[in-house]
Amino acid sequence: MSSSEPLTEADWKRVQASPEFRQLRKRLRNFVFPMTVLFLGWYLLYVVLADYAHGFMSTKLVGNINVGLVLGLLQFVSTFVITGLYVRHANRHLDPVADKIREDIEGAGK
Repeated sequence: MSSSEPLTEADWKRVQASPEFRQLRKRLRNFVFPMTVLFLGWYLLYVVLADYAHGFMSTKLVGNINVGLVLGLLQFVSTFVITGLYVRHANRHLDPVADKIREDIEGAGK
């Protein structure tokens, strides 16, 4: 199948049933689900502390900077860290498998 021909439903089912595609999905899920749980737990902890631990969150660290502000800023930092970890994971573990699947699809009709 050339790259200009659209894939048929049978082609998609064949790709989805392939061991490479199952491996790709497993690798993606093994990263995404734990990372999502970790981040949502971290975010929920921040919200709960902000709502129920006013004394702790308002503890001054330096000048007018308190624990709540630092934890809030760390939410942004954690987002960037997770993004970097995902990019590294994708480059090492997802992209090679996806490239092989793409090559198999595009080379099938040649």
